[in-house]
Amino acid sequence: MEYEHNGIRGRVTKQGEEAIGKLAQDLLKNPLVSGTITAAFDARERAARAQELAMAALNLPSAADLDRLTRRLRSVSQRIEGLEEGLDRIAERLDHSRETASLEERMDKMEKRLASIDRSLTRLNKKFSATD
Repeated sequence: MEYEHNGIRGRVTKQGEEAIGKLAQDLLKNPLVSGTITAAFDARERAARAQELAMAALNLPSAADLDRLTRRLRSVSQRIEGLEEGLDRIAERLDHSRETASLEERMDKMEKRLASIDRSLTRLNKKFSATD
């Protein structure tokens, strides 16, 4: 924040911030306040642990369990997507190889048919050559 250093508002704001900062420091130095804060945090941790144990006893998942499960599901989902992509590539290769095989089969049939036509033409040519 920018304060108007020369204005009364800026001075009052600055003094207010300094007073709040000093008060916070004094409160944190006070053993009663710091002990109360520490006790409150300890109680919060114990309550959270007791809740986890109670949920486990009832066979209910905790928030941490659900987070782990969510991360695991994302990981499995990503792996499945990778497998699907790999299968798609394999299917494309198989389709391409089938098309190639189909083309080769057609060419083989065409070569056989051409060989048959060639034999027929050779016989006809011999037959007409013999009659001349």
